Amino acid sequence: MRLPSLSAIRTRIERAALAFDAWVNSGLYDGGRSTGEVYERFQRFMSRFAVRGWKRAALDVASEGVTLGTGGAVLMLALAQPAFNLTSDNWLKQQDLAVTFLDRYGTEVGRRGIKHDDSLSLDQFPDIMIKALISTEDRRFYEHWGIDPIGTARALVNNSRGGGNTQGGSSITQQLAKNLFLTNERSLERKVNEAFLALWLESHLTKNEILKLYLDRAYMGGGTFGAVAAADYYFGKPLKDISLAEAAMLAGLFKAPTKYAPHVNLPAARARAADVLHNMVEAGFVTEGQIQTALRNPATPVTRTRDITADYYLDWAFGEIKGMADAGRFRGDRVLTVKTPLDLAIQKRADDTVADILRKSGDAYDVDEAAMVILDPDGALRAMVGGADYGESQFNRATDALRQPGSSFKPYVYAAALASGQYKPDTAVVDSPVCIGNWCPQNYGRSYSGRQPMWLAVAKSVNTIPIKISIALGKAMGISHEARAAKAGRAKITEMAHKMGITSNLIDTVSMPIGSDEVTVIDQAAAYAVFANGGFRAKPYAAMEVKNSAGEVIYRHADEAPERVLSPQVVADMNFMLNKVVEEGTGKRAQLEGIKVAGKSGTTNAYRDAWFVAYTGNYVAAVWYGNDDHTSTNKLTGGSLPAQTWHDVMEPAHRGIEIKGLPGLKEGPRAAAQQAAGGTTAPTDPNASAYGKLSRRSFEVIGGLNGLFRTIERPPADGAAVKPAGRPGDRASAAAAAREVAEGARAVGGRMSVP
Repeated sequence: MRLPSLSAIRTRIERAALAFDAWVNSGLYDGGRSTGEVYERFQRFMSRFAVRGWKRAALDVASEGVTLGTGGAVLMLALAQPAFNLTSDNWLKQQDLAVTFLDRYGTEVGRRGIKHDDSLSLDQFPDIMIKALISTEDRRFYEHWGIDPIGTARALVNNSRGGGNTQGGSSITQQLAKNLFLTNERSLERKVNEAFLALWLESHLTKNEILKLYLDRAYMGGGTFGAVAAADYYFGKPLKDISLAEAAMLAGLFKAPTKYAPHVNLPAARARAADVLHNMVEAGFVTEGQIQTALRNPATPVTRTRDITADYYLDWAFGEIKGMADAGRFRGDRVLTVKTPLDLAIQKRADDTVADILRKSGDAYDVDEAAMVILDPDGALRAMVGGADYGESQFNRATDALRQPGSSFKPYVYAAALASGQYKPDTAVVDSPVCIGNWCPQNYGRSYSGRQPMWLAVAKSVNTIPIKISIALGKAMGISHEARAAKAGRAKITEMAHKMGITSNLIDTVSMPIGSDEVTVIDQAAAYAVFANGGFRAKPYAAMEVKNSAGEVIYRHADEAPERVLSPQVVADMNFMLNKVVEEGTGKRAQLEGIKVAGKSGTTNAYRDAWFVAYTGNYVAAVWYGNDDHTSTNKLTGGSLPAQTWHDVMEPAHRGIEIKGLPGLKEGPRAAAQQAAGGTTAPTDPNASAYGKLSRRSFEVIGGLNGLFRTIERPPADGAAVKPAGRPGDRASAAAAAREVAEGARAVGGRMSVP
């Protein structure tokens, strides 16, 4: 059989290719013609709907509106997700705990939860109270759908006119959303979440249910929550018995409870109540004639000394208790009594000191806010200041605000250095220029001091040394490349900070060793407590003991074993170096006469944050000053107002107690003098009296008796009887207290002296 030649094969292939190409071209042509015919038919069909002139313009606008609306709806849905994540199937039951808080001496200091929320149903609220609230806070409450654009516009117009009588634009539903789910943080994110949550509440609750929740859970000043508690606190009567003048004064408290609290500023409270009465007339709830009696006879609160309130403390403690309850620590019990480590004397001193310093120096330094946490070395929370004014903002800057610590972060670097075994306090380090890539840190004075012992670098807060230590820690792991060695060293420092008690996420940046990451005030105090207690983790706690409704102890913190995180030698070396900061460095203002103090100051870039964190053998305290909006202060440093605040709070706190030394340090003169006297100058147990001394509890009881004796009824100028501030049960309590003091006196041989 004869095979075809190559030329014949090539010819066949060319013919086949031409045939395929012709088939493709023909198919495309036929397909295009068919498609064109279909398109022409479609155009002829659509031409029936063609519009021109104003109809065309309206259609274009509507089309664009649909497009933009669809995009906006998708965007709004995305923005709403964080808000809706705050809700759950049992969101309304989140506060079903009823918790009574006691201080360290067993005295009731506050309550949180349902026990003070749901004492009255809405139909038992006086009509004048509801009308006063609605006329002032949200006149269109029963008409809008959670957000009131008309009310917001009216508030903007009124506020633009000035005159000092400003109005808020938030509806009652928005304010309830904030109270239930959010904080008072001033941010766009919070306002967006607030708006979505208001819509969510309106879709899940009736208007009356929303109003009832708001009346029950709004902060009313003086440590009270809800109108029922406020009526009892300010006027000593049930809410259902209040007058029109009293209802107006209570309604004026909802948005500015501290500013208009009658026991703090009675003239301001009465002026605010007059505004509320006129609002009721404008809203059509009462007539001009009906308010004249209330205007001529304004409400007068019961005589009451300004109580010490630890609201930031109790809010945080309640959060801790809720977390423990959700974790099943209380076996399902929901009515609890919690004994806390709260010391009201220290709390009052901290509140007053922060307020005084901000009042006197806030304008000069352009600083508006402060926070302070005071712990025992084991983590027991003694006192907490979460901001300048709880009534203005319940946002807790001591526990929830993340701020850069500056040089107050450096002790974690030095602790990691000592723990590595490469360094000792007297190890020579060189303060000289150092760079990681293009970043080169500078010292505060923009100069370098050369070779020096490490403890001096700590005292002088040198910036270059922590960076060099991070590099050295990495090179000790066998990494020769400097940048990679620094990264490995920073991982060691991060591990140390977390181990000691920093809970926030520390982002790995080249400047992390000198405090560029963000931490909380309470974490700073907890981490420094490790140095004060000898090297053990000191997680802050507010529950020393928890009892159920039957009085059974269901939890004791003392049953939990501490965890060692630093060796005694590292603790001793750190205490030596941080003591030098106070005695010879940036913390001199915090010195306490005769007592060893150790700590570290911190100041961040552009003076946005100023810190001082320090401790003795008895207490640990962290202080922060700054502004909520992160604006710069006027060159405020950690060694100025923060160190002064620390001193002014801690100096009286160390009176009349046993002075404990710092681990690894020679004791101060006061502690040495106490030991030389046989340890009898002050009691170890704050509840036990030493010979010739009163315990702090007895001292407080005597003060309470003196106050009770001063409340003897006497006729005032107008002839009306003035009731004593105390309640009927107070006399029985005073009698029991007197017996306690008498027993204490017998315990010390009948000899008492007040420290």
